[in-house]
Amino acid sequence: MSGNGNAAATAEENGSKMRVIRVGTRKSQLARIQTDSVVAMLKALYPGLQFEIIAMSTTGDKILDTALSKIGEKSLFTKELEYALEKNEVDLVVHSLKDLPTMLPPGFTIGAICKRENPCDAVVFHPKFVGKTLETLPEKSTVGTSSLRRAAQLQRKFPHLEFKSIRGNLNTRLRKLDEQHEFSAIILAVAGLQRMGWQNRVGQILHPEECMYAVGQGALGVEVRAKDQDILDLVGVLHDPETLLRCIAERAFLRHLEGGCSVPVAVHTVMKDGQLYLTGGVWSLDGSDSMQETMQATIHVPAQYEDGPEDDPQLVGITARNIPRGAQLAAENLGISLANLLLNKGAKNILDVARQLNDVH
Repeated sequence: MSGNGNAAATAEENGSKMRVIRVGTRKSQLARIQTDSVVAMLKALYPGLQFEIIAMSTTGDKILDTALSKIGEKSLFTKELEYALEKNEVDLVVHSLKDLPTMLPPGFTIGAICKRENPCDAVVFHPKFVGKTLETLPEKSTVGTSSLRRAAQLQRKFPHLEFKSIRGNLNTRLRKLDEQHEFSAIILAVAGLQRMGWQNRVGQILHPEECMYAVGQGALGVEVRAKDQDILDLVGVLHDPETLLRCIAERAFLRHLEGGCSVPVAVHTVMKDGQLYLTGGVWSLDGSDSMQETMQATIHVPAQYEDGPEDDPQLVGITARNIPRGAQLAAENLGISLANLLLNKGAKNILDVARQLNDVH
């Protein structure tokens, strides 16, 4: 692959001085684990390169006393990292894909989406409630979540519970749960708990029928400069085709709805026998009003694929030259079609009211 050749050649030409690829990441333990996993894959592919990890704090890491949906900033966990990318201080940045807006700032692109882990949400219970489920928690128990999406869906399913915002990285949230007795349980992503090695804390996995997940949840995205072809080639081999196509459909759905973290929007995707199934839903803040639909599209992935010239190879902020363009467009069109179906049925009103109420409270 050209990325391998170019990068390795640079290392060879420099003799003993290996080329260094600088990788940006957030400082949290989970972010470091995720970044280490991507760097390990790259090291295996490019043994002639050196990788240096540069960790930094983002706005979302610093503002911990306000719900994410209230901060009014789309790039909470990405802005500082993108600034470093723009200034050429790092060559690529590893993110949780769900943190990346569906429209990236000019000059950036997602050059790789790695194989997705379980995208579902999990319930972690306070030690005194281990063995319970959300259904069997006592009346008026408080459940912590930083997500409007989770709270809206779960309030609808479990009206006997109260939901309250909880912020901080995974370590902080688990400590608050265990030590403060304020929460009976908290909701976290299964993938994050698995990556941290905390599977034993998972008390209940919420399947999509109970709580659909966030767009891109469970997948890692590698952001690069859009015109840095060498780095794009370097990371492009990390694309997992199925994850990529599912996430293109999800991101297109969210973008067309003009959703974000200030409104409850959730998805569920499945790829089976050449068919991509996308379920998407919108909720009012309290979950009382909701709308969801499912659509499918046939995704043809030919064995041989030759990429022709493209003026703008990006779809919903993603560049994937090594994945058939037709398959990507079919996934994007599926997301747009489902969003249009919901909008035609009145989803815009639900989202507008949710935005207004979120701004007021």
